[in-house]
Amino acid sequence: MFNVSRVDHVGIAVRNLAEAKKFYTGMLGLRDGGEEVVEEQKVRVCFLPCGDSEIELLESTSDDGPIAKFIEKKGEGIQHIALRVDNIEQAIADLKARGVRMIDETPRYGAGGARIAFVHPKSTGGILLELSERHS
Repeated sequence: MFNVSRVDHVGIAVRNLAEAKKFYTGMLGLRDGGEEVVEEQKVRVCFLPCGDSEIELLESTSDDGPIAKFIEKKGEGIQHIALRVDNIEQAIADLKARGVRMIDETPRYGAGGARIAFVHPKSTGGILLELSERHS
């Protein structure tokens, strides 16, 4: 069985990344980990370290991107929770063997060079769950 070592990050969909960062850095005192664009996901992200986890702010770079669609449907807010796994291929295989529905059946690359895969919300009680393999 695969190992979940911790909550890797919580992804928060925002309309305006610069404005959102002002709250998290200015009001909460979190450090700005810098911005990155993930073209495949049509998103600009900023990770804000928080203890042994992070907050990931996500701003869509396209009107048809998944974050834009999420905000249109649900408004700004928590979009996903990511769990750190040691071996993402094993995690996907174990979950599929147990009948868990995956969005990604093979890992892809996300922000910060992480290898990621999403579990379908229909298998998690409505939560978009990301598996994240990062070796840092």
